[in-house]
Amino acid sequence: MIVSKPNIAIVEDCADLREELSFFLTQKGYNLWSVGSAEAFWKQLHLSPADIVLIDIGLPGENGFNVVEQLGQMQNFGLIIISARGSQEDNTRGLQSGADLYLVKPVSFSHLVSSIDALWHRMQNNKTHTVSRSDKAERWVLNTQTRTLVSSADGELKLSQQECNLVAALCVSPQEVFSKEALHTLLFQYEEDSDEHRIDVILNRLRKKAREKNFKLPIHSIFGKGVVFTGHVIN
Repeated sequence: MIVSKPNIAIVEDCADLREELSFFLTQKGYNLWSVGSAEAFWKQLHLSPADIVLIDIGLPGENGFNVVEQLGQMQNFGLIIISARGSQEDNTRGLQSGADLYLVKPVSFSHLVSSIDALWHRMQNNKTHTVSRSDKAERWVLNTQTRTLVSSADGELKLSQQECNLVAALCVSPQEVFSKEALHTLLFQYEEDSDEHRIDVILNRLRKKAREKNFKLPIHSIFGKGVVFTGHVIN
């Protein structure tokens, strides 16, 4: 039995559909917020709760697959892709990225409500899901001497020297977005030429390591802006 309704976030670049979805779901009693891009989603997510995210994959800028993959690593959210792209390849990619459901437009709104409620019920009864944001509840400690990032929920993640330097730079100001250029300067300050691709390489290696260890990494990329550490750091 569903004892409450989830908070919904809608990420859809079509303003008309976004408005229709928001109106319909609000009338059905859901609390929700909606945005038109991945960049706007990451910004709003720092301010507003979300349990289930409805997301298109054909977004301007950062695409929906990337968002789903990052949210899937966090394991805090139910993820429903709603897309006009109905190929088996896209469906498989969406589910492999971490989506719980892949729905093809046009979507019956009544079917969507049933899908949301079924997913919410499953989330409440599945201990592998956390049904509300826990970034603020969890605590992280970075030990630069042993090069480990310790989570109050997931244990310990061993870091390389470059990974440790990157996390340390982000932890100086949690919730603040650092451009990759700024991170490169902090990590490689004695080098004249800036190569931001080096930051991407370190981030990708760190995220791969975290996935393999089932470690929820509170580091997120915001398309066109940079990188942010969203967790609460204990000094």
